[in-house]
Amino acid sequence: MAFNGSCHCGAVTYTVEGDIPTTAMSCNCSHCRRKGFLLAFVPIDRFRLTSGTGKLKTYQFHKHNIDHQFCTDCGCQGFAIGTGPDGAKMAAVNLRCVPDADLDSLTIQKVDGASF
Repeated sequence: MAFNGSCHCGAVTYTVEGDIPTTAMSCNCSHCRRKGFLLAFVPIDRFRLTSGTGKLKTYQFHKHNIDHQFCTDCGCQGFAIGTGPDGAKMAAVNLRCVPDADLDSLTIQKVDGASF
């Protein structure tokens, strides 16, 4: 099974192999808090960008470890690419950009990213 996500205007789309996660991370760092992300992390080999490569712009901050990707047309950030604590390449999928995700049923894990 797979699920799809996109930016607001639909120029950037992606597919993730697997079921829609039932748990999401809510981080209070300056970036995530302002954007209201609900993130689920998946191994990079399960993530596939299906359209919009030319519409993406990368934003980095703090330690510059995460490539936050946003659409240059609508500004929406559907995902980010980074490296997990174990060194594995990961995609952080913003579940708010996954139309089929039931956000009200997610188990939310709060992360104190403001203290990193």
